[in-house]
Amino acid sequence: MPKQKTPPPAPAEADTLDFEQALAALEQLVGELESGDQPLEQALASFERGVALTRRCQAALRAAEQKVEILTRDSADGGLEPFEPEQ
Repeated sequence: MPKQKTPPPAPAEADTLDFEQALAALEQLVGELESGDQPLEQALASFERGVALTRRCQAALRAAEQKVEILTRDSADGGLEPFEPEQ
């Protein structure tokens, strides 16, 4: 019988992680899901957490892209504009 692992934390936990932490957790989850050793309920919980982690990573990448765009944009006065992350 395969060793049961602790169920993954709730998807809301993904909001507290920075990009690197979320990506590392997502990579670990993918490995666990690919192994096929999880019972169905645990696999579904892992998948749900993976979706939340993916959304967190996408949001962080969008914010970084926006900041780079603002910093590199040619403005009329040549100054920088304040960064306002998307909500």
